[in-house]
Amino acid sequence: MKQKNEQIHTTRLLTYLLIGLIGVLGLVCLYYGSSVAPGSRRYDDTDSRLDGSDPVFGGFSRNRDLVDLLDEQGYYLEVPKSIPICDMKYSELIPCLDRNLIYQLKLKPNLTVMEHYERHCPPPERRYNCLIPPPKGYKIPIRWPASRDEVWKANIPHTHLAEEKSDQHWMVVDGEKIKFPGGGTHFHYGADKYIVGLAQMLKFPGDKLNNGGHIRNVLDVGCGVASFGAYLLHHDIIAMSLAPNDVHENQIQFALERGIPSTLGVLGTKRLPYPSRSFELAHCSRCRIDWLQRDGILLLELDRLLRPGGYFAYSSPEAYEQDPENRKIWNAMYSLLKRMCWKVVAKRGQTVMWSKPLSNSCYLKRDPGTLPPLCNSSDDQDASWNVSMKACITPYSARVHKERWSGLLPWPQRLTAAPPRLEEIGVSSEEFHEDTKIWHFRVIEYWKQMKSVIQKNSIRNVMDMNSNLGGFATALKDKDVWVMNVASVKMSARLKIIYDRGLIGTVHDWCEAFSTYPRTYDLLHAWAVFSEIKERGCSPEDFLIEMDRILRPDGFVIIRDKHSVINYIQKFITALRWDGWLSEVEPRTDALTGGEERVLIARKKLWTDGFMTI
Repeated sequence: MKQKNEQIHTTRLLTYLLIGLIGVLGLVCLYYGSSVAPGSRRYDDTDSRLDGSDPVFGGFSRNRDLVDLLDEQGYYLEVPKSIPICDMKYSELIPCLDRNLIYQLKLKPNLTVMEHYERHCPPPERRYNCLIPPPKGYKIPIRWPASRDEVWKANIPHTHLAEEKSDQHWMVVDGEKIKFPGGGTHFHYGADKYIVGLAQMLKFPGDKLNNGGHIRNVLDVGCGVASFGAYLLHHDIIAMSLAPNDVHENQIQFALERGIPSTLGVLGTKRLPYPSRSFELAHCSRCRIDWLQRDGILLLELDRLLRPGGYFAYSSPEAYEQDPENRKIWNAMYSLLKRMCWKVVAKRGQTVMWSKPLSNSCYLKRDPGTLPPLCNSSDDQDASWNVSMKACITPYSARVHKERWSGLLPWPQRLTAAPPRLEEIGVSSEEFHEDTKIWHFRVIEYWKQMKSVIQKNSIRNVMDMNSNLGGFATALKDKDVWVMNVASVKMSARLKIIYDRGLIGTVHDWCEAFSTYPRTYDLLHAWAVFSEIKERGCSPEDFLIEMDRILRPDGFVIIRDKHSVINYIQKFITALRWDGWLSEVEPRTDALTGGEERVLIARKKLWTDGFMTI
């Protein structure tokens, strides 16, 4: 009987072991089956160069419940020891502005309204899963402020603009460098003199275009290589320099390489990703935009973006040429803007200046049926992510502060003063000031962590990937940097506060690639971005590769997130080649801390052709 019981016990034990083994094998198959399934990423153990017409497509597709379960139990899934390198022909890839993708997916954008220059992101199964290589001979960028006037030719090996615009002094090739004399299509003698001329037209004190700090935010459409925005910085004015990736491709790449605030974008069919009443001045110098198309819809978009009393500086042949064709365009444009209640405040030489009204009184005096009509009161004038433009005038509501410049203090006081529009997002002035104070101390701690490796002027282009109220950017006010503040779609209402502080930014969905060239930012700050991405079911691995794409070699990432998130990211540091320098700390708790947080700071190595340069 004892022997029989032992046999039964042994049989049961073997059965349990067999069931356990089958369970383990099932988990392994589930993991590896998902990791090589269509639309997912698979890594080799060694670096590889990707050939063919496309990069390797797909995204990580792991079972999140399984990952969380194994992490909780102390088991960690294998992560790649290396990540493939994209073919060199993708060294300037912008995934959501890739016109090759439009052809491959057989999309049919309307070319007459610039749809082919708008965002068209690859579906998940066609996303690249490789690291973008720098061009041959790439060098660490020249540091600001010298970079305003010269960049390494090897970093942006395109000289066609220098040849095409040689008579306009946009840029010149000089040996290993490309230099920028500060010229433009309508300011051959330099942007600095042109800026003084605009101030004189408006009769601003001391010929200063900033008008005592009241002109701070400028939108420069069709900006070229952004020399206008570059020379505005000396006047304490920051411009969002905007241009599409068009026949003058690389113009924004040059601007960012120079360290000038700029971004890719187009006045096409969608609203620009900025809130209403964000800019004191809009500027177009021979920007080649047909302002009369579609019932003036593009001018109406500028109207949405300008603050009460804001200006539109327009330098173009229509403003001064006397031939019949230009006269016809000018008369039609003048009539349209008059019906929009804009007024000509100055006209001199090749430039005319209009101003937007301060109130609704002019709109109410128009004859019934006058076009363009007023927008519906239910329209959200601040909604801007993937929202179609509307051919209507955005009137002021009873809640809108109708004072010139929206009642904002002059710069730099407005940076730290609580703006009137805080009430629109339900934030008190006390909460606003507390946020500013917290980020001041957080940034001090960041710089203490990096002080052993950070060099003077080595950081110029900065992105805050979750900007909230702009506290991070405000804390950098004494450093010679500019910050692209990014608001998530669900927090986009807060971007108006960024602009009311005299800063700039954009709305973006981090489940998609950002509209910028590779290697354009020196510092990326990601506060709780990975947690949000995970909550939305998007791929954190895709986001890591996107961060690497837009980060310059020798650049830094500061990731502040949950402990479990930081642990997960740590596993990819070597594969991403972000181990040039590394620091991880547990920060002190403050009012913004959401549970247990860690701060990871990593530095990207310079590598070329699959080999790292230390």
